[in-house]
Amino acid sequence: MKDSLSLILGAFIALSVQIIPQFSMAQQKIIQDAGRNALGGFAPEFARLNDDVLFGEIWSRNDLFSLRDRSIVTVTSLISQGITDNSLEYHLQSAKNNGISRTEIAEIITHIAFYAGWPKAWAAFNLAKTVWADDSDGNDAMSEFQKEMIFPIGKPNTVYAKYFIGKSYIARISDSQISFSNVTFEPGCRNNWHVHKAKRGGGQMLVGVAGRGWYQEEGKPAREILPGTVIHIPANVKHWHGAACDSWFAHLAFEIPGEECSNEWFLPISDEEYDQL
Repeated sequence: MKDSLSLILGAFIALSVQIIPQFSMAQQKIIQDAGRNALGGFAPEFARLNDDVLFGEIWSRNDLFSLRDRSIVTVTSLISQGITDNSLEYHLQSAKNNGISRTEIAEIITHIAFYAGWPKAWAAFNLAKTVWADDSDGNDAMSEFQKEMIFPIGKPNTVYAKYFIGKSYIARISDSQISFSNVTFEPGCRNNWHVHKAKRGGGQMLVGVAGRGWYQEEGKPAREILPGTVIHIPANVKHWHGAACDSWFAHLAFEIPGEECSNEWFLPISDEEYDQL
């Protein structure tokens, strides 16, 4: 099992530059119903074109441009035309959701100002300040970290948040053949001691993607995880893993097939133990 997985992983990593953009982009399908909600009874054909063609086809056609790219194009187009109503506010919010940071949108609007006009930029900045009002340096740091890897950071890992110290994020990369996700940890974030239980087979494999992190099995020294580091975790072995205190960190987590698999969670690693690392 380990040998076959290693061969699969090796082939996967060798082709990742070509394959992963298709993984991470193809699964982002835009579902829109604003047209039908607002104009379905008055202009059903316009509503259909808005929801099914503009968003359902054009925005979802991410083989050439990502959602982030399309957000930049759309925001630029709207500001250039002087459209600074709720339409621009919606697309600014979409731009934020698609990974554009506060620092980046400020630079984008500043650039637009020299070509589209200073008053238009002022109006756009008033909306952008509202959209990014709750942003912080942490969000900009996350945006910068995203640039280091080809996998998406994903959404907040709320399902398992109670088993983590600090914030983590998860992006499901594949559910077929071998199930795996990209898990991102903010600096200092780590999960509790836990065990991947299985009657036969099972366990987990981690592959460092970006940043720096730690992995430790009970009773053994902690091991540093860097991009390209592969960690094989047998079933029924107590362990924890997470980011270094001064670095964002991301790894792929491969769930190894097995019989009667389940997770059992324990207490977190203490601050004293973690700080020694």
